[in-house]
Amino acid sequence: MADEDRNALSDSRPRFAFILQPEFPMNAFILATEALRIANQNSGQDLFDWLFVSESGQPVRASNGMRIDVHSDLAALPQCDYLILLEGNLPTQNNSPQLLQALRAAHRHGATVIAVDTGAFALARAGLTGERRLVLHWEAMPAYLEHFPDAEIANQLYLLDKQLGFCAGGVGMLDLMLELIGRLRGAALAREVANALIHTPREATRGQRVEGAAVGAVVSMSRRVIALMERHLDFPLSPRLIADKLGISVRTLERYCAREFGQTPTQLYLLVRLQAARNLLFYEEGDIKDIAVACGFSYPAVFTRAFKAQFGQSPRAFRQSFRDAQGRLIRPEIARLSAAKRH
Repeated sequence: MADEDRNALSDSRPRFAFILQPEFPMNAFILATEALRIANQNSGQDLFDWLFVSESGQPVRASNGMRIDVHSDLAALPQCDYLILLEGNLPTQNNSPQLLQALRAAHRHGATVIAVDTGAFALARAGLTGERRLVLHWEAMPAYLEHFPDAEIANQLYLLDKQLGFCAGGVGMLDLMLELIGRLRGAALAREVANALIHTPREATRGQRVEGAAVGAVVSMSRRVIALMERHLDFPLSPRLIADKLGISVRTLERYCAREFGQTPTQLYLLVRLQAARNLLFYEEGDIKDIAVACGFSYPAVFTRAFKAQFGQSPRAFRQSFRDAQGRLIRPEIARLSAAKRH
């Protein structure tokens, strides 16, 4: 056994507490808990403890509609070594004072607090992030910057920084857990867990998105074009300015966009802005006119027409459709009573 593996071993049994928020990402939850289970199983020892927590102590609905029972509510949250907040499709709607206080208390008492997917919203509201770099799911980056415009967001799978951690979610959660298992119980066991889950571990700094099937310079340019447009949503750049910032001619930019995206630069930019608006509508509760401005539409009517042409419904109808569904699924007993009263 390598020295670093031997030094990672400890007689203590690390405890992981998973706070499940409404609409939490089930894939990340399963990968995290399965990694711990397999580590215990393959070692023949109870190397790790874990428990599930919700604010009220009641079962929590995941993003895929499944409900998970929990062991504790926030008020009875036991002391833990790792507090992992699993947040998903409702990143700003459920950050109650009780949750923020629990995050602060755990951090103050020495726990490593880890935000998964959109959990960075809650850590920021709790005052824990400060000026640190952070990670969250790429779809939620524009929404996060609307709330915290000075934040430095790293486009990577996960980030561990002293007593704080951030993970983009998805399979990136498994990469984070393998890192923690390696630190706590040795790299050999982490490799066993990865093999059991048929996964090749990735570095923390690996980018979150696959930029198409092409390789080399084409992938690099794809990333640069889209990233530049995403950085300038509120005041869209002209094709000339885009080309200048990329160090190419306007004609080259036009040929590239036509070949790789089947769009003119202006058409591609519109798609990028509309997708960003769709994500903001999904994650945020702000006024639609504010979302329109944030995505470079000076007039809400222009935004509504463009959005409806792209997605088949108005921004208001789009938001209302999934908010109604989420409300029914998160609190089915209220929906049932309400339906009964109407009839």
